[in-house]
Amino acid sequence: MAWAGLKRHRKRTLATAVLVLLAILHASGVWSFAALHRVDEALYDLRLRLTMPQTFDERIVIIDIDERSLARVGQWPWSRARVAALVRELTERQQVAALALDAVFAEPDRSSGLQNLERLAREDLQHDPAFADWLARAAPQLDYDGVLARALQQGPVALGYYLSSDRDARRSGTLPRPLAEVDAPPPGMLHWDGYGSNIAPLTAAAPRAGFFNSVADPDGKVRAVPLVAAFEGRLYESLSLAALRLGLDNPPLRQSAWPGRRQAAWRPSPWARARRPCACRWMRAVPRWCLSAGRAAPGRLVPLHLGARRARRPSARRRAEGPLHPARLHGAGADGPARHAGGRGVSGVEVHANLLSGMLDGRIAVRPDYAAGYEVALLLALGLVLILGLPLLPVAASLGLGLALLAGILALDFSLYLGAGLAMPLATALVLTLTALAVNMALGYFVESRAKRELAQQFATYVPPELVRQMVRNPERYGMQARAEELTVMFCDLRGFTSLSETMEPLALQALLNDVLSRLTHVIRAHQGTIDKYMGDCVMAFWGAPVAQPDHARLAVDAAVAMTATMRQFNAERAARGAPSVSVGIGLNTGVMSVGNMGSDLRRAYTVIGDAVNLAARLESLSRVYQVDIVASQATVDHAAAGQHLWQELDRVRVKGKHQATTIHTVRAAPGQASAALQAELALWQAALPLWRAGSFEEFRTKVNELQQANANFFLYRLYAARVASQLQTPPGPGWDGTTDFDAK
Repeated sequence: MAWAGLKRHRKRTLATAVLVLLAILHASGVWSFAALHRVDEALYDLRLRLTMPQTFDERIVIIDIDERSLARVGQWPWSRARVAALVRELTERQQVAALALDAVFAEPDRSSGLQNLERLAREDLQHDPAFADWLARAAPQLDYDGVLARALQQGPVALGYYLSSDRDARRSGTLPRPLAEVDAPPPGMLHWDGYGSNIAPLTAAAPRAGFFNSVADPDGKVRAVPLVAAFEGRLYESLSLAALRLGLDNPPLRQSAWPGRRQAAWRPSPWARARRPCACRWMRAVPRWCLSAGRAAPGRLVPLHLGARRARRPSARRRAEGPLHPARLHGAGADGPARHAGGRGVSGVEVHANLLSGMLDGRIAVRPDYAAGYEVALLLALGLVLILGLPLLPVAASLGLGLALLAGILALDFSLYLGAGLAMPLATALVLTLTALAVNMALGYFVESRAKRELAQQFATYVPPELVRQMVRNPERYGMQARAEELTVMFCDLRGFTSLSETMEPLALQALLNDVLSRLTHVIRAHQGTIDKYMGDCVMAFWGAPVAQPDHARLAVDAAVAMTATMRQFNAERAARGAPSVSVGIGLNTGVMSVGNMGSDLRRAYTVIGDAVNLAARLESLSRVYQVDIVASQATVDHAAAGQHLWQELDRVRVKGKHQATTIHTVRAAPGQASAALQAELALWQAALPLWRAGSFEEFRTKVNELQQANANFFLYRLYAARVASQLQTPPGPGWDGTTDFDAK
């Protein structure tokens, strides 16, 4: 049944299937749509804004080199001695857990003038031993790079540097020790061919160092940060990861096989411990994001807290001058010093601060390696529901299904996001559902509405309005194509109309004919019949098509009885005016016939043809012979048995063009309206007919005489009285069975 429905709505089914295929191609990366990526990014931003905390993270402090600091101390870069003082203030006096310097010291510091003094000592003042001795004693204090190196060496400090990728592969400074060397970096990890790092003394002195690259999406927003990157077969950690490890007492990392994958992954040693339980939990989970494959750039971490929880931003000037009480920042992570990027955007130092906050909170959502597979599986399941559901449902139900699917997709996504920390693809599923819903509703409205209008126009002149309304609900089920169906067909002809027309004016004759046919047509439509055609003073109709009607025979018989009642009322009206009466003869037959749109290229009509139709026309002509209003075949009587009409068998006849005899009947009374006298009359007739067919003419004549006495006005008994008298005079030959042959149409 579902398959039949899909065939009926093949346009909607095909359109939905094409949308599902395009969505799967996008999710699998075969055919990517940039617009869907943008929508996915916008949905991620919305999801982030709806779930992010709105409080300060007291564990993280950004030491901001703001405008007041520059006005008081001087322009950037400051001397390394001043930076060293700031580092000592934070690490020794304030006892921060980790200090990440989001700055690069790419050149030696010459602000102390030590280089000039050394040159003078070598060139101009070699004869002055006292100056050389003083210079030797003062050099450590004047070597600001050395001062900063000693400050770095004595505290939990992570230096920053950047990785680059350009045509020249520029390299400056000295890279720190890598996490590890690998023969082949894991697939999907970011690769770089250049760098800008700190001078060698500072790199060697700092306990840790990490790159601070933040890779922006095409719209300029930073949604993901690489935690590990590759350079010339070596793996390097990010500044955020380096600061986190410093804050957790430098837990060692070991290389292990990634579960289910042939690649390297980084995991903390099982004996790693941390001062904060939540942070320790996140250290155990760090490798998951070190090599996790994101959509835009695999190997990137998706920072949930980016722009979410704000960090305190005291001025670097105040920290350097030490106005805070000792240990005021004890245990906190200080990300700085760094120059804040002005405007409404998020600076690089804030990226690291938010990332650290998210890792410490255990609230960083990631896009795992299997995100693409998850999206394809989701789209397959969703597509199956859309293909099997939307085309088969009416508009209201389709809208309800679409809204339910949207709610389910959002609920699943938020449960994965909040419960499991997974930022799974969302845009394709939502866009697919919305687009499929819109396409199905549009096709249902425009295409199917047009089909309904065309169907209504085609059948409006044949079919009653109530059947047309039923047909337009499912126009695909109905068509003009010819097909074989078991139907009941009626021919209704006006008796004596030809002789009547000879005495009437054309306009009066036209008015009479229109009046009679209109009344008969209204009766046929009231009983759900389909008008086939008008042939002069004859109307042809059938039941059972184009709308299937299991009780088509009963409806046809009811219509025939109602038509005779209508004509009696019509004749009563004419008699009141002194006009002659008009009678009708109706022929009914039930059988298999061809129904459909038939005719020529110039003109077609929705009609029925076949042997069963021809028999109905012959039966209508027999109504004159037996002088009854209705003549029905045995097949019609059998199929209309549920109507409980009171039938009387007329004869067994063999009409022109038929070799097989047909038993014919007429209706004597509507259901529940038969009198006792009529029932006794019909019982006597049923007893007489076998005598006629057996050739017992004397006995049959006796019963016919009784019937004539009981109902002298019924022509059938007079007809059989004449027939039996003829048979008594000229007895029939062998093979007599009581069948009457008619050679004329």
